[in-house]
Amino acid sequence: MKQDVHFDSQGLKLSGCLYIPDNAPNGRVPAIVVSHPAAGVKEQTAGIYARRLCDEGFISLTFDCAYQGESEGSPRGLEDPAQRVEDIKNAVSFLTLNERVDPDRIGLLGICASGGYSVPAAATDVRIKALATVSGVDLGTFFRKGPNGKQDPSVLKTLLENAARARTATAAGAKVETFPVFPPDEATARQLGQYVYEGWEYYTTLRGCHPRSTKSMPFISVDKLASFFGFGVIGYIAPRPLLMIVGTEAETKWMAEEAFPNAGEPKELFWIKGGSHVDLYDKDEYVTPAVARLGDYYRKWLAA
Repeated sequence: MKQDVHFDSQGLKLSGCLYIPDNAPNGRVPAIVVSHPAAGVKEQTAGIYARRLCDEGFISLTFDCAYQGESEGSPRGLEDPAQRVEDIKNAVSFLTLNERVDPDRIGLLGICASGGYSVPAAATDVRIKALATVSGVDLGTFFRKGPNGKQDPSVLKTLLENAARARTATAAGAKVETFPVFPPDEATARQLGQYVYEGWEYYTTLRGCHPRSTKSMPFISVDKLASFFGFGVIGYIAPRPLLMIVGTEAETKWMAEEAFPNAGEPKELFWIKGGSHVDLYDKDEYVTPAVARLGDYYRKWLAA
């Protein structure tokens, strides 16, 4: 059963979807918060995983973060790490108030950029009893080093210069300036590498395009992200468990490989053979083994 829900996050009303298993036993049951990628909305990959986890027997909640989708917040498309972490924590609070949810058995799943946001959320909110990520990236590291870790430092320097200029212009009364998240066409996307092409192909074609998915980002997001080190607090999650699910062909896999040794036990780095970063968003041959592992993981660590 799917319910449209709303909850508050730092004074902004967020829109979400709550999935309750039709065969859920009487009494309180475990629940999972599923947080979407940057530029994503709840109807895309987060919705796929929320529905599949519901089929696994868990109450699941996915939502549009602030400034995205059907949720409140302006400027639209703003990517603010501090707000994103608060959105996750407030989603947990919402679940604790649900009469069907066991507040002591709440897990978290962060996909792509939400993998990076989920780490500080779990590290500082002990109500989150088990954390998992799928294609998790630290978006701060992404902006500093690029998807493959080899980005020229001049790229960030230019972005920060544009962010500073945009802030000055906005203070003087100009319209909030944005930049496109994806290239304008397939040929350009292919030239810019695997990760960029995958994102373009998912978010701008019939495969995954959604009318409420933001395809531009305000420049004022850049300096917020450039100083964000989400994976830097990964060691504070233990002794609660951590599962990181990564495709063996993901261009971004180096982020998980670098972060994982800094996490405490219990922890697991689970590889999806042949899968790229975005393959794990919606392709059944990769989503199915990911969900199977997630189901077993949450059943173990969210047991009564």
